[in-house]
Amino acid sequence: MADAQANPGIPGSTRTTRLAPSPTGDLHLGNVRSLLLAWAIGRRAGWRVLLRHEDLDASRASGDACDAIEDSLRWLGIDWDEDATRQSEHLDPYHDAMRRLESRRLVFSSSLSRRAVREAAGAPHGGGEVRFPAELRPDDERAWRFDGSDTNFRAITRPGPEIVEDELLGTHRFDPSSEVGDQIVWTKAGRPAYQLAVVVDDHRQGVTDVIRGADLLPSAARQQRLHADLRFETRPRWWHLPIVHDESGRRLAKRDGDTGVEALRAAGVRPDRIIGLMARWSGMSGTPRSITAAAFADLLDEDALRRMVSREATEPLRFTKEDRRWLLEP
Repeated sequence: MADAQANPGIPGSTRTTRLAPSPTGDLHLGNVRSLLLAWAIGRRAGWRVLLRHEDLDASRASGDACDAIEDSLRWLGIDWDEDATRQSEHLDPYHDAMRRLESRRLVFSSSLSRRAVREAAGAPHGGGEVRFPAELRPDDERAWRFDGSDTNFRAITRPGPEIVEDELLGTHRFDPSSEVGDQIVWTKAGRPAYQLAVVVDDHRQGVTDVIRGADLLPSAARQQRLHADLRFETRPRWWHLPIVHDESGRRLAKRDGDTGVEALRAAGVRPDRIIGLMARWSGMSGTPRSITAAAFADLLDEDALRRMVSREATEPLRFTKEDRRWLLEP
């Protein structure tokens, strides 16, 4: 793994990564692998590791879930530097970011529903997303003023390619304008949307390396656009990890309650058993064996990571009945 090194955008600081779970339920094993790998990469290289609860969705996130996630991480042996933060407790930086965008005439309010946008813009694009085209931008000058009201605000997405250089997946080319168009950056709930919140928080917390699931790779392009629009001088390095699937090939999700850490813990599964399964999944152990999170970090190296990424590009990882049986063995 790379040695610790200074972030040129933050004088005197070391590289920093973050664990950023969404506190909407129990962590499943796919979440665990991504968080464990992010933690292990950071700890092995001597970086700062921060914990940030992305709890802006007030309809789904809860303080109890934040507490449960922290308890699960500690039980697994995953720690972090400094106090954990919760996005919902620090809204001022997002207002500041919106005012920055407003000053450059890059955001506008839009009350158009998803259905109305679809009907005006044609069929939805990849992943079920509906593209918001430039033709639907408002003519009313008042719509270009940000007032924090309970209306969606969108950011102008300029056309053209956005190149994402990923430490594990290589170079990827996206065009956010043709994929999603003008994206929502402020919601009618009076809170920032995911893309804006992540960009603002990574910048203000000095995050230099974002390590997360590969399903978020397209978001890197959209976030790079926002970094540029906000005129942030630095942006993080990207590390996108393969995701875990169930036996049917569907990606693991929080709805799969029996793959959650709390559920497994209640069933008597030991933390070193879960970490051991992660090690085998990540190509660091040929056969399952119980190990600690600290031992996992010691075993991890860049070659193992790249082999894992290459292997799972053609053979997506699946959580099998055999995996479950091994976890439950006494």
